[in-house]
Amino acid sequence: MLEGARRWHGLKQIVVASSDKAYGEHEQLPYTEQAALQGAHPYDVSKTCADVLTRAYAHTYGMGAAVTRCANMFAGGDLNWNRVVPGTMRSLLQGKRPVVRSDGSMRRDYLYVKDVVSAYITLAEAMEEKPGVHNGMAYNFGQGQPISVLELIALMTELSSHPSLEPVVENIATNEIQDQYLSSELAIERLGWRPKYTLREGLTETMAWYRAYLEASSA
Repeated sequence: MLEGARRWHGLKQIVVASSDKAYGEHEQLPYTEQAALQGAHPYDVSKTCADVLTRAYAHTYGMGAAVTRCANMFAGGDLNWNRVVPGTMRSLLQGKRPVVRSDGSMRRDYLYVKDVVSAYITLAEAMEEKPGVHNGMAYNFGQGQPISVLELIALMTELSSHPSLEPVVENIATNEIQDQYLSSELAIERLGWRPKYTLREGLTETMAWYRAYLEASSA
């Protein structure tokens, strides 16, 4: 993709969507953009590599390229039921107990997809307004309110029509980072970006999408 963009003479800027997984595991939290990129598992390493390649293209070829490192994003439309938000919401809407593969204590930051889109657009517009200023740079985007998996499921359960359902905690997950969340201070200071949706607001809209989807699927 980067090579194709480099060869396209009409290109002004490119925003490469990465993830907080590019950082791998660190003891110091929240992650800032200065933290080392040290992904150790295949998916994490793929994000680390994409970040480094983007920086290389920006510096080597003067290409207008920058990276977004976002927290765990969620929204309706995601039909990977193995993910915590889609899987939990489907279970709750069907009146079933949600299943937790880990022990539920791991903390993550969750960002609604509309705020993710806002982050992409905000960075692209900043690159357009100040050519060269943001080239090769990476910005973190997150809610800044990390919660455990069990706390996230409790909130989704509260928003459902089955608030008494308790999760099934399997505690069988492996190769999972215990705590992982971001500092978005650089994006706030330099780009003027802030999330517009609270976690509850984003989950409420997401729950409505899955409810409509599942009702339509069973009709």
